[in-house]
Amino acid sequence: MVISVPRLVVAAPSSGSGKTTVATGLMAAFAARGLAVSAHKVGPDYIDPGYHALATGRVGRNLDAYLCGTELIAPLFGHGARGCELAVVEGVMGLYDGAAGEGELASTAQVAKLLRAPVVLVVDASSQSRSVAALVHGFVSWDPEVRVAGVILNKVGSVRHEGMLREALDESGVPVLGVLRRAPQVDTPSRHLGLVPVAERRADAVEAVAAMASQVREGCDLEALLALARSAPALPGAAWDAAEVVGSSPPPPLPVPELGGSAPEPPVARRARPQTPDGLKRVAVAGGAAFTFSYAEHAELLAAAGAEVVVFDPLRDEQLPPGVGGLVIGGGFPEVYAPELSANEPLRKAVSALVESGAPVAAECAGLLYLARELDGQPMCGVIDAKARMDERLTLGYRDAVALSDSVLAVAGTRMRGHEFHRTVVEPGAGTAPAWGVRTPRKRVEGFVQHGVHASYLHTHWASEPGVARRFVERCLTS
Repeated sequence: MVISVPRLVVAAPSSGSGKTTVATGLMAAFAARGLAVSAHKVGPDYIDPGYHALATGRVGRNLDAYLCGTELIAPLFGHGARGCELAVVEGVMGLYDGAAGEGELASTAQVAKLLRAPVVLVVDASSQSRSVAALVHGFVSWDPEVRVAGVILNKVGSVRHEGMLREALDESGVPVLGVLRRAPQVDTPSRHLGLVPVAERRADAVEAVAAMASQVREGCDLEALLALARSAPALPGAAWDAAEVVGSSPPPPLPVPELGGSAPEPPVARRARPQTPDGLKRVAVAGGAAFTFSYAEHAELLAAAGAEVVVFDPLRDEQLPPGVGGLVIGGGFPEVYAPELSANEPLRKAVSALVESGAPVAAECAGLLYLARELDGQPMCGVIDAKARMDERLTLGYRDAVALSDSVLAVAGTRMRGHEFHRTVVEPGAGTAPAWGVRTPRKRVEGFVQHGVHASYLHTHWASEPGVARRFVERCLTS
C-alpha cells in the first residue's frame, strides 16, 4: 500500500518569519477553490491547528516525531490526509530546529524528509536585500536530503525592494513562489502561552483566516505551488488506523482502586444525547473555551476501543453528559477562566461524584488544575489534594517519562514521551502517588494518581501507546 497525497511543507529560517500566515493562507485559498485540503502542524502545538481547521473545514492534525516516534509520521499523515487532494504542513520554529540536544529529532526538516515532501521557505526579507540569497543558499545546502524547492518572501517593502531580492535569488537557482508586502499584522492576538485559541474568538479568527487567504492569493503563485505539491512521490506503507492499533495493543488487567477520597470538535465526538443506550460506555471530553488542547487521535482511539465520545463545556454545562462512565480533561487555559469554572459549583460536584463512583478520569495540564482543590485561590473540583497557582516562570520542553504507579492509563514501568508547556505550579498535599518519573536535565516526579484519577502536567500523544485508550475504556463504567 502507498500514501499518494500532494503535499507541501511550509518552513522558515526562524520563528516569527510568517509561517502561520502563509500556511493557513494557503490552506484557505486552496480550500476556497474547492480542493479537499488536509492541515498538519509539526510539533506539539495545539493552537495553530485550530486556525488550520477554520481554513480547511477539517480537523487540524499534529505530526510530532518526538512524541509519536519517526515511524508513525507517515502513517499519521496518511490518516489525516485520507481522501484529500492536497496537504499543507506548517513547520515549527526554524527549519532545522528540533528537540533540544536531540539533533534533528522533531524538526521540520526531519518531518519533511519522512514525508518526502518539498519545502517552501518563508523568509522575512524586511531588513535585507542581496543577503537573502546567502541565507537561502545556506538552508538549501545544509542537508541535501531536505528539498527546499521554493521561497516565499515576506514583509517586502516596495517594488524596488522586490526587484533586488529577486535578482539575488535568481543566482541561487531557487524559485520565488510568492511575495507578501509589508502590511499590518493579521489580527492573531497572543498571551502568556502563544496565540489565543480559536474557541475563544471564533468570529475574529474567521476574519483573520480570511485575511491570510487574501494575502496569499494576491502574493503567491498558487498554480506553481500546487504543481510543486503534486511532485511529491508516493509514500510506502499504510495510513494509521485507530481500530487496528487498539486491537493490536491489549492492555494489562487493571485492579479496581479503593475509593473514599475527597476546537471544531474531534471527528468522532459529539454533544451529549438526552438518552443513553443500556450497557454503553460513554466518555465525556471537556471542551469549550477553557479546554481547547487535545489531539484528534485521542477521541478516535477511545471510539475504536468501544466508547461513545461526547463533549461538554465546563464553562456552560452544569452537569456531565448523561450516562458518563469516564472523563477526559485535556489542556487549555483554566487560569484565564478560574472564576467562571469555580462558579459552576454543580458541575464541580458532579465531577467529584463521578470520581467517587469509581469512574476513570484522565487529566492533562489544564485538567490537572481543574481537579485540584483550588486555582489561584478559586475553589475547583477538589478531587486531587493539591493547590495550583500562576507563576512567572515558563515550564517548557519535551520529556521522557516512566509511569511510577499503576493507573487507569498505564501500569507502572510504562514508558512514554510527553511535552510540558505551562506557567503554573502545583503544591501537592497528602494521599496521592506520583504519575510519572520524568527526565529533564534532572530526574523528578510529576503528576498524581489518586483513586481512579490520573492527572499530570505532561501532554502525551496516545497514538504512541494506543493501549492507553483501551485500558481506559475497559475501566469505564457502563450506563
